[in-house]
Amino acid sequence: MTRPFALAALAVLMAALPAQAQLGGLDLPPLPVPANLGAATGGLGDAEQGLDAPLAQTGAALRRVRSEAIAALLLRHRQALEADPAGNPIVRGEVLAIAPSDQALTAARALGFSVLQSDVIDAVGALVALQAPSGMTTAAALAALRHGDPSGTYDFDHLYLPSGAVVGGRAQSPAAAASQAGGTRIGLIDGGVGAHPCLRGAIAEQRAFASANVTPTAHATAVASLLAGRGDGVIGAAPEAQLYVADIYGGAATGGSSLSLARALSWLASLGVPVINISLVGPRNRIVEAVVESLVERGFVIVAAVGNDGPAAPPLYPAAYAGVVGVTGVDGQGRVLVEAERGPQVMFAAPGIANAAAGHDGVALVRGTSFAAPVVAGLVALRVQSIAASAAALEALRREARDLGAPGRDDVYGYGLLLAPPHRSIGAR
Repeated sequence: MTRPFALAALAVLMAALPAQAQLGGLDLPPLPVPANLGAATGGLGDAEQGLDAPLAQTGAALRRVRSEAIAALLLRHRQALEADPAGNPIVRGEVLAIAPSDQALTAARALGFSVLQSDVIDAVGALVALQAPSGMTTAAALAALRHGDPSGTYDFDHLYLPSGAVVGGRAQSPAAAASQAGGTRIGLIDGGVGAHPCLRGAIAEQRAFASANVTPTAHATAVASLLAGRGDGVIGAAPEAQLYVADIYGGAATGGSSLSLARALSWLASLGVPVINISLVGPRNRIVEAVVESLVERGFVIVAAVGNDGPAAPPLYPAAYAGVVGVTGVDGQGRVLVEAERGPQVMFAAPGIANAAAGHDGVALVRGTSFAAPVVAGLVALRVQSIAASAAALEALRREARDLGAPGRDDVYGYGLLLAPPHRSIGAR
């Protein structure tokens, strides 16, 4: 496949996606790829095939589509957003700090900084959002704070984006909360989850972290259904689970921010929810990394999609943070999705294409590593009734995973393929 063909195919699918398949009406890029992309490139799901020229061209096309979508997002919300020096979207004029000392805050105020918000984040202390002085760029503001407090932890307020496409989905009213019974509990950090018959009784609580209200999105609703769907054409990996949903988008221009993500992680940790699914991707961020590291050290299992920028792309986060369970996607024959990232961050593979996720008219078509992650998160959660059991649960899944590609763990499939009961025939050999 040549790059122009890949770009044209990607553009066609993006144009075909309904606005409701995107986040809160903000058209945040879901990084879609054509359903026949793998076939058009000769499959390219075999680990032994290597990164040949067509695959490299496809990866470049995927990254270009993502870059163009981010550029459009920045243009549309230029008053609230801008790009960091690497081109990643950030909240304009805002710098985050973890537990800055009184001395550091005094020095920052002397430079013209003001405190926008301060939250107590589970296990890492205060998370402070600082407003840059008028006339100072965000990059210069971050540099000034790091220079004045070299031992402190400061970073941009990066945005995180969905890692998959939903066709035929549409956000509806928020799913009703059920009585919070015991048993399997899973955290979901994404948009809000919409009402759908397959999710009756599945939502224990939804909380907004980016705006005043929970705003359902097609992406979050589809992911939730693959976690805990319980009928009406959709069966999730853990159909009896209770979901605790953190909406970090809320229809806001700054939705998906590092600040909201850190606050959501803290909330789920405070509830003791042992397994957390994040089907979102973004750049490395010191603030988010510190919170993730704290939770992983305490035994929480964070499952994240590795991303769809192609096999030669730099790693995306939070999947690439140490201790996070990174998940790639495979097709119906057990071949890795051509768009899936590869590398040491890949721990498991799971189905990344489904035609039975929750959608507006019953079911939606989904594709991407976003939709592989909830399969693994659900399977982990079924084995983890307490945080203390997380290490044993992951080890059990390593033994159960069906080895694909090169023998043993590899950078394409990780330890191998994990399947929920309805999909046991995928990739059978």
